[in-house]
Amino acid sequence: MTDLNQGAAWMGGQIIPITDAAIPVTDWGLTHSDIAYDVVPVWRGAFFRLDDYVTRFIASLTAGRYDIGMDHAAICAALQDMVAASRLQDAYVAMVAARGRNPIAGSRDPRDCANHFYAWCVPYVHIVKPDAAAQGTSVWIAKSVRRIPADSVNPRVKNYHWGDFTSGLFEAKDRGFETTLLLDHQGNVTEGPGFNVFAVFGDKVVTPDAGVLHGITRQTVLDMCAEAGLTSAVRPLPLEEFWGADEVFLSSSGGGVIPVARVDDRHFSNGAAGPVATGLRQRYFDWIARDTHRTDVLYP
Repeated sequence: MTDLNQGAAWMGGQIIPITDAAIPVTDWGLTHSDIAYDVVPVWRGAFFRLDDYVTRFIASLTAGRYDIGMDHAAICAALQDMVAASRLQDAYVAMVAARGRNPIAGSRDPRDCANHFYAWCVPYVHIVKPDAAAQGTSVWIAKSVRRIPADSVNPRVKNYHWGDFTSGLFEAKDRGFETTLLLDHQGNVTEGPGFNVFAVFGDKVVTPDAGVLHGITRQTVLDMCAEAGLTSAVRPLPLEEFWGADEVFLSSSGGGVIPVARVDDRHFSNGAAGPVATGLRQRYFDWIARDTHRTDVLYP
């Protein structure tokens, strides 16, 4: 069998090396960024919260009117087969629905497109390198762009519309920051590329309620806060209030809880990873090793 340990893809029922995976140049997924997707982590040979991720993916399909001809069980089976074939023990696993090609020349009717599903996996992705995350990463609040309003692109449908995030990333990288965080048009904190954000005020943890993906890792953090005896709130988080936080951290399926030491020119937790964020980061890697939310990969 072809070596798949650098990444595999499931396309049309076939499992192939990720380097061979492609979609047609006329696929609306490519030409219009007309794609819904989700990402589930595999850690130490098991999916974490697989049912939750697939359920959210299916909700995105419904909201976006994608018909891929696969139900929850079929999607799980495709992901299982692909990861098992790759033999990856720790993996970043994407499930994707693309609008597809329009077979009618000149048609602008999305109902004419042949929607399709594909998936791919690569070795586990940390959106911030573990050493940098442990010390506390840096975040730049974008100044030239605001988060796309929810009545334009629904942030609860995980999608490929990254124009606002990409502009923010250029700002951040040009200034030596690791990543970016976007505000909405009312001046509230929203989210960044691939992560939700949390602010810590004493023993209370706050995360924005609007303009954000309702992340599975975000929910895991809220669950862990309850277990740790921390109070949590999901509500608007104005930038002025955010600046007064004791700590800041991010949550992502690519790395769990990621402490933040610096936002713009402000340092949090004396420019280091804060104790609450550090504790939740350690707790996260304990949680993803528990049997409660794990679905073993059925390796050959």
